Amino acid sequence: MDYRQTALDILQAIGGAENVVSVAHCATRLRLVIADNSRCDKAKVEAIDGVKGAFEAAGQLQIIIGTGTVNKVYDEFLAASGKQAASKEEVKQAAAAKAPWYKRAIKTLGDVFVPIIPAIVASGLLMGLLEGLANVFPAMTQSGTYTIIHLFSNAAFVFLPILIAISAAKVFGGNPYLGAVVGMIMIHTDLVNAWSVASAESIPSAQAWFGLYSIDLVGYQGHVIPVIIAVWLMSTIEKKLHKVVPEMIDLFVTPLVSVLVTGYVTLTVIGPIFGNLENWVLAAVQTLVTLPFGVGSALCGAIYAPTVVAGVHHMYNALEAGMLSATGANIWMPIASAANVAQGAAALAFALRTRDAKQKSMALPASLSAFLGITEPAIFGVNLRFFKPFVAGIVGGAAGALVAGWLGVSASAYGITGVFGILITTQCLPQYLTSMAVAFAVAFALSALLCGGKKKGSEQA
Repeated sequence: MDYRQTALDILQAIGGAENVVSVAHCATRLRLVIADNSRCDKAKVEAIDGVKGAFEAAGQLQIIIGTGTVNKVYDEFLAASGKQAASKEEVKQAAAAKAPWYKRAIKTLGDVFVPIIPAIVASGLLMGLLEGLANVFPAMTQSGTYTIIHLFSNAAFVFLPILIAISAAKVFGGNPYLGAVVGMIMIHTDLVNAWSVASAESIPSAQAWFGLYSIDLVGYQGHVIPVIIAVWLMSTIEKKLHKVVPEMIDLFVTPLVSVLVTGYVTLTVIGPIFGNLENWVLAAVQTLVTLPFGVGSALCGAIYAPTVVAGVHHMYNALEAGMLSATGANIWMPIASAANVAQGAAALAFALRTRDAKQKSMALPASLSAFLGITEPAIFGVNLRFFKPFVAGIVGGAAGALVAGWLGVSASAYGITGVFGILITTQCLPQYLTSMAVAFAVAFALSALLCGGKKKGSEQA
């Protein structure tokens, strides 16, 4: 393989060096942000020697070259284009800057919730394992060890507003410790615990805004959106104060005003309004997913992959976190898993049916990635490109989600789907595996039927 020639051919096919905003690479792919997509000939890129496929995702043109080869092509690409090397994070930021406002807003949600996934997964795994073991050995629930482990298995959910506040402050450019204080205010022990409201004899209230109206002194356990909006406000106030407050008193004035204003506005305006709004959204989703005969869950399973294509699937992180915090059961995860497994199965069927070695070499690893929860290579590199496998994946995802809805499958965390989803569905593992098997079987069979035996070089599925 002539690495320099491959780099030159790619550069020419994407519209030249002046059309490249940023460039980086991962283990297998060259990741480019293009200034003008209309000048990029993706079909020409895919025909270049050494290129195994190309797809657009998250505002990036990702060109699949392969492990051990991509870094050599990358070096030649930098030399030919005159561009500076960038990190994957810098490329993501460059791509995000080109996105519409609503996609940037949804990406921000993802940026807030992705960093706290390890904490959620740790608690979710402990909770799932405890429930699974307790079903097999009921007597263990009386042991001291169970009591201790159960105590910290739900710690991340009890104090979730604080975790979200810290992460949000980092995303919005605020002080994460001031963000933590805002999160603490929202679940302060002087407020009635939101999970105890139903059993409380009375709920104290306080006059707000000089007696204009009163608010119930209830905490925001089980809420995520009010926390994010409150920390955004705090970060905005803090950054503006840093610019206008004299440096000599900045250390005292800025934190004081930021927390005082944000805390008061949060408990009197942001919390009541957006807390109710979040409750309505969660109730609507719960109602949809639990519609009789699994109709709602099937619909959600069908639309999941198209939302990935649209780049708005990051919003589901907030939805799942809200479900876990409010009820302890994530009923969206099995729907997402069914959709991901189905897209992987559709790509696998395509790989086994195609006679084109280049397409096969791209589809096989892409399908494996989808089974592990990363669907972009399968969706953009294979299924959407040939369309029929994508349709097969949508149908399979709907079928798997339908079964998951019927069987009442739920997860104890979020951030894990596909094969590794078994780790957070231990309390209903047989049902989870059944729904995934249905998603796989339907998508695989339909994709194999629709695609047929592909001839080498054919672009028609």
